[in-house]
Amino acid sequence: MKSFFSEYVYLTVPILSWFIAQFFKFVFVMIRYRKPDFKRLVGSGGMPSGHSAFIVSFATVTAKHFGISSYQFGFAAAVAIIVMYDATGVRRAAGKQAEILNKIIFSGDSTVKVEERLKELIGHTPIEVVVGALLGIVLGYFLS
Repeated sequence: MKSFFSEYVYLTVPILSWFIAQFFKFVFVMIRYRKPDFKRLVGSGGMPSGHSAFIVSFATVTAKHFGISSYQFGFAAAVAIIVMYDATGVRRAAGKQAEILNKIIFSGDSTVKVEERLKELIGHTPIEVVVGALLGIVLGYFLS
């Protein structure tokens, strides 16, 4: 009888990769600012990219089990590229726009009234995505 982990390897390895990336994110923030920020355990943005770790570990498990010439890996790789492009492109730009809007709105000169700040940390720098992807490759390879 197979274990739950090995039976659902295409789900368990990516989820574990995401949790590990989020834990690293929490630790890095705690070291840098000398206080815990528990939002980093589930939040987007920051080092390393949990989204990249998740989807690249899935692609790695798929490559390991079906081969890199399989349509399964081709599909997983295409989704991984889209996710990583989105993290460094669209979501990063949205975060920068939120940062500027927050400065304008909360500068005291604005007539716009907003109850809470816009979320600024939603995207990733390219290095955060690369580190998340490398984490996903390592975990996907060794855990499957």
